[in-house]
Amino acid sequence: MRRKFLLLLETGLVLAGLMLGASAWKIHSALVQPLNITQEELLEVPKGTTPNRTFLRLEADGLIKDAFWLRVYWRFNLPKQPLHSGEYRMLPGMTVEGLIDLWKRGEMVQYSVTLVEGWNFHQVRAALAKEEKLEHTLEGLSDSQVMDKLGHSGIFPEGRFFPDTYRFVRGMTDTELLKTAYDRLDEVLAKEWNQRSADVPYTEPYQALIMASLVEKETGVPQERGQIAGVFVRRMAIGMLLQTDPTVIYGLGDRYSGKLTRAHLKEPTPYNTYVIAGLPPTPIAMVGREAIHAALNPVAGSSLYFVARGDGSHVFSDDLDAHNNAVREFQLKRRADYRSSPAPVGASETTQAPVEETQAAEAPPSQTAEAPASESQAQQDQAPIPASSPNTVPEVLPPVQPQEPAPESTPAPAPEPAVTAPQGPQ
Repeated sequence: MRRKFLLLLETGLVLAGLMLGASAWKIHSALVQPLNITQEELLEVPKGTTPNRTFLRLEADGLIKDAFWLRVYWRFNLPKQPLHSGEYRMLPGMTVEGLIDLWKRGEMVQYSVTLVEGWNFHQVRAALAKEEKLEHTLEGLSDSQVMDKLGHSGIFPEGRFFPDTYRFVRGMTDTELLKTAYDRLDEVLAKEWNQRSADVPYTEPYQALIMASLVEKETGVPQERGQIAGVFVRRMAIGMLLQTDPTVIYGLGDRYSGKLTRAHLKEPTPYNTYVIAGLPPTPIAMVGREAIHAALNPVAGSSLYFVARGDGSHVFSDDLDAHNNAVREFQLKRRADYRSSPAPVGASETTQAPVEETQAAEAPPSQTAEAPASESQAQQDQAPIPASSPNTVPEVLPPVQPQEPAPESTPAPAPEPAVTAPQGPQ
């Protein structure tokens, strides 16, 4: 009886060994089999998909065989290995084992979207809406509802996202990407705030962000950012209006058609710095690190005006007479290839249009003679801009922030007649 039991046990062990050997051979054969493809293909793995279901789908599509043995392999060898959602690149000659290696490394196909300095939030939303590989979760929401979804309720979205090239994988949501851009802006702003000049006129980083957005929209030549910030800071210090066209355009919203008129410059919107004193209530665009640094480290000097030369650079002037002379030279006698910003690489030169006069004899609304309204579009001319925004719900603008009054001992210069149509400190 004992010998019979031992014989049965030995036979069972032999059979088990044979079965294990056969299983190991089947698993090995399943792993080293090449994918049944003749050209590059992308394997999409949706969120929540398991390896088992993925193997079965590949088998059903005729790309692999022996999905059962691959499932056995994964279960006993990679029980805790997650399968990240996204797309994986399958190439001719790749084996199943090679595909599994991609899964183990999380080597998914990546895409990118670039958010450009100078874009407003509607343009950001339109750019994300065009990315087919993103999962769209913000469609139909107002801007304030978007901020609620991001976890920043009550925060006005303009200028709160950092312009950069962001990489993402298929299935990532637009909400996740915006969270990354929001956190990145906070990080950059905090670092630059800690390195600010001692005499900047801001009581909080948000005011510096607003100033940076004005610098961003006015600057065609990057190395002039600090000088332009200096002009704006000095104007604030003596109680002069900032008078920058981009704020007028932002306040007009969809009513801006490409030309500013004298009436626009006088229109009392919360953003019109020809009307309001100091900074507008919020940023008017996304800003890069360089603009933030310039706003927090303005270049010292005495200039209060600047005007575009026509090659992207500016002439800075200390007084109105010198500024008006520069306006005569570079605006009234502008050449055919005039540009308020450097020409984009590979793009043709275009002629910029000046402020449109609705009443030629009308006195200017301020003490300055201005440069062309098209100066405010400098940054947007350098990158493709989405044509429209998916947001159709009107937003309530935030109230204007209280600001320090101008020193009584240093009154603002009295208004003087200008020699051209009115323009900002350009």
